[in-house]
Amino acid sequence: MKAVIADDEPLLAKHLKARLGALWPQLEIAGIAANGIEARDMIEDLRPDIAFLDIRMPGLSGLEVVQALSAEARSACRVVFVTAYDEFAVQAFEREAVDYLLKPVSDDRLVAAIERLQRLASAPASRQSGDLLQRLQALLPQAAEHLHWVRASVGHDVRLVPVDEVCYFQAADKYTAVFTADAELLIRTSIKELVEQLDPARFWQVHRGTLVNVRQIVSARHDALGRVSLKLRDRKETVVVSRGHAHLFRQM
Repeated sequence: MKAVIADDEPLLAKHLKARLGALWPQLEIAGIAANGIEARDMIEDLRPDIAFLDIRMPGLSGLEVVQALSAEARSACRVVFVTAYDEFAVQAFEREAVDYLLKPVSDDRLVAAIERLQRLASAPASRQSGDLLQRLQALLPQAAEHLHWVRASVGHDVRLVPVDEVCYFQAADKYTAVFTADAELLIRTSIKELVEQLDPARFWQVHRGTLVNVRQIVSARHDALGRVSLKLRDRKETVVVSRGHAHLFRQM
């Protein structure tokens, strides 16, 4: 079987490709699209059996990609939406998606999706959705609003820092250090609280006391002892990854 992946986050697309390669080595990844228009054209040109589509992408959303496909391309391709936003779930299944995976996707959840795709391999694509929409209502958590700003004390002033500007968070005694491209600030919010409040598709926990902005990761360095450290786009220092989280960067 042949598949394409569409995600405007290159690191997440690469990670999904690597995990699919490990868990379903027989599946051919025919291409990776960086936006919705590329995804639509790739599906029309390559006619894959499966499309793993992010929902929020430039150009066209994943939902719009499916809607824009020709009837022939749509009927031949089973769709799995991979996204951080569960509020689109109902619309996804109205587009007859096979599955709906929330980022960050665990291996266990990806295996379940693979098994479903393999079971459906011989079934007509028009029968994909079945009772999934009904089951979805019970299985998916309620949509949550993620943290967009953090309040950091700078002397006697309070600075509002957009989380998009944060390179990484790191526990520091009773505080949490906030590292941006040009500053190191302190907040009182714990790493545990940040894990619950931040978008899990944007910030990965790479250590018990460290959360990294995925968009900042340039590369992962593996040493002879199996330890992993991350090079970031806007910081000179590297960030250490614990052994418990090293699997996130196994293919980098």
